Amino acid sequence: MEQPISVSAADPSGSPLEVLVVFTRLGLTSFGGPVAHLGYYREEIVKRRRWVDEATYADMVALCQFLPGPASSQTGISLGTARAGVLGGLAAWCGFTLPSALAMMAFALGLSLMGNVTASGWLHGLKVVAVAVVAQAVWGMARSLCPDRPRATIAILTTILLLAWPSSLAQIAALVAGGLAGGLLLAVAAKGDTPALPIRVPRALSLASAALLALGLLGLPALAAATGNHAVALFDAFFRAGSLVFGGGHVVLPLLQEYTVTPGWVTADQFIAGYGAAQAVPGPLLTFSAYLGAIGGPEPNGVAGAAIALVGIFLPSFLLLWAALPVWGRLRAAPWAQAALAGVNAAVVGLLLAALYDPVITSAIRGPIDVALALGAFGALQIWKAPPWAVVLLMAVVAGVIGVVAP
Repeated sequence: MEQPISVSAADPSGSPLEVLVVFTRLGLTSFGGPVAHLGYYREEIVKRRRWVDEATYADMVALCQFLPGPASSQTGISLGTARAGVLGGLAAWCGFTLPSALAMMAFALGLSLMGNVTASGWLHGLKVVAVAVVAQAVWGMARSLCPDRPRATIAILTTILLLAWPSSLAQIAALVAGGLAGGLLLAVAAKGDTPALPIRVPRALSLASAALLALGLLGLPALAAATGNHAVALFDAFFRAGSLVFGGGHVVLPLLQEYTVTPGWVTADQFIAGYGAAQAVPGPLLTFSAYLGAIGGPEPNGVAGAAIALVGIFLPSFLLLWAALPVWGRLRAAPWAQAALAGVNAAVVGLLLAALYDPVITSAIRGPIDVALALGAFGALQIWKAPPWAVVLLMAVVAGVIGVVAP
């Protein structure tokens, strides 16, 4: 019988420093997106270091896939917590996240110093890469999350809704509607024999996390409106985005576009170029937030803006994880919860498909040459399984050469 894992300081056998060293190495080398990250974790933490067994790791992954938020980051937090308590979870997040966050912030600061480079060929290449990356995400997620007619229908209706009504409110409404539709249409297919997750958290930590999450979602918008302070508004936007990410980092794209481009904090060109550049760095895709906080305006931006955006988008991951753990075992075994989650995941595919058109394609594709480049990048990623960073660099060089030869 498996022994439960506790997040109290008395149970874990490692140290936060040990966790920080291991996850920093992972943060510097983990290319390939969330699914690849989970493979790196399994190889390093489960098979090589044996911090947890296979069954416990599978349970952690299942929980983090169910919750809103970046699944690979939340799984890393869970593994760090199992090894060295709450500080271990924080150390795992720092080690895995900060390398790519610093790289994205540096990219933003570099663009700011170079001035207006929106017409540069290499920068346009980054935007074309974003088309291929999002298309690949839609393709893969549709195959796994929409395998039948009801879920495919939910995805298509979500896409239609968001193309007709492009707003953050419509995105939230689509996720809620997808969950309701899943609960009604998919209950027969749900499985209710899932074992309970062998992880506990102190009740006080769980309640405090739930209270802080609710306070952030309800109180931050009111505080931002009342004060007119851009720092509060920036934190609020990224906190809400981090609380509503279902299905991986790519899904946050339309939310962040709504929260940053629509109010004029960043331009559409800056947004898509940064998203393309994010494919070339290891670690979690949500470090794209550090780029947006650094390059946006008004102040605070730069280093301060990057820090506000980064903490804002990842803080819900901690709060959701700690709040959900005590009830996860019961909830995960409920057929209605599994059916609702299946509906939400189908709606996520539709949300991402809408984002593929606007803002990704509308900002990046200007003619037949761009279509050819995007198809080439998609083939390299999907068919030849080329590493994303290599495809990003190649497309930036090719687009830069084309920009010089045929401006």
